[in-house]
Amino acid sequence: MLYGKEHVKRYQETGGAEGHDWNGATVLLLTTTGRRSGEPYTTPVIYQRDGDVHVVVASNGGEPKDPDWYLNLLADPDAEIQVGPDRHRVTARTAEPEEKPQLWGLMTRIWPDYDAYQGKTDREIPVVVLEPRR
Repeated sequence: MLYGKEHVKRYQETGGAEGHDWNGATVLLLTTTGRRSGEPYTTPVIYQRDGDVHVVVASNGGEPKDPDWYLNLLADPDAEIQVGPDRHRVTARTAEPEEKPQLWGLMTRIWPDYDAYQGKTDREIPVVVLEPRR
């Protein structure tokens, strides 16, 4: 099973032929700018489409701390995604409270473990909307 850096490497080498479909979910590669280093970091993240945006969840497996990629997006919301062979520049934002329930439902349909992750942490797990950069 692909995971972490190996997942990124195989996804990039094959244009997503390996790594896009993963454990019954779909995965994109999210490249953020490190908030301290300024260096690019690429992370495989489960996603769904909602109209013209991509939606991801900053679950970190239910750990008490937000994932680094989310903290990077808070510092600099401009990022790049790779979906299969296609790359897109995006701007990230945390879902608003009124839209989060619908987006959470969208994501838990593809990855039900998000509900379990939320149950094991006191932090509210953010849903992130990746909008095409205009």
